[in-house]
Amino acid sequence: MRIFTPHAELPFAGHPTIGTAHALLEAGLVKAKDGVLVQQCRVGLIRLKVEAGADGAQSISFSLPEPGITPLDAAQVDELEALLGVRVDRNRTACLVDVGARWVIAQLDSAQAVLDARPDFVRMKEQDKEGRHTGVVIFGPHVDGRAARIEIRAFAPAHGINEDPVCGSGSGSVGAFIRHTGQVGRFGGAFQASQGAAVGRDGQIGLAIGDAIEVGGYSVTCVEGMLRV
Repeated sequence: MRIFTPHAELPFAGHPTIGTAHALLEAGLVKAKDGVLVQQCRVGLIRLKVEAGADGAQSISFSLPEPGITPLDAAQVDELEALLGVRVDRNRTACLVDVGARWVIAQLDSAQAVLDARPDFVRMKEQDKEGRHTGVVIFGPHVDGRAARIEIRAFAPAHGINEDPVCGSGSGSVGAFIRHTGQVGRFGGAFQASQGAAVGRDGQIGLAIGDAIEVGGYSVTCVEGMLRV
């Protein structure tokens, strides 16, 4: 499979990976073997797990490509705060996480701080082009009692997408950041993340963090059509 944004081709992205698997399964063109499919994209082979819930809904999750992680320096973190209009957690240094898609990941103090961010998309676009980043992902913890453990927002103005309602590769990169910074005990090895509230959506995504990082959720068909060539 190949994946395209409005402005470029990506080596890997989460939702196209899950969406392609869903469409092929629904069309009867592939079958999961022991609940597993393998798809190939530019970053390599991606393992997907296919499960049916008690209500019959189909859940698909993918194993994140092995992440490469590079901490940002102090000047880069200063610039990131200026781009976002909020303070980031300096005790857990923001990082560039490369999973084919290249996300700058920053942790904030709370979910509300994430929702309060007002990014400068013009400035961010130039910075991402210069650094060859796919974009910026921020996250912060929800208060206890919420179904979702963290709130995530993902910005990719250099790719023509100021804010992605829910971002699979970005969410997986957050999982990689949590593992890298030794916070699995704080957030848990498996939990739900929420994303999209800032753009009027209510996305939910599952993260499992272990030797591999798995990202997924329930998939449904929203639109059907036919391409004639």
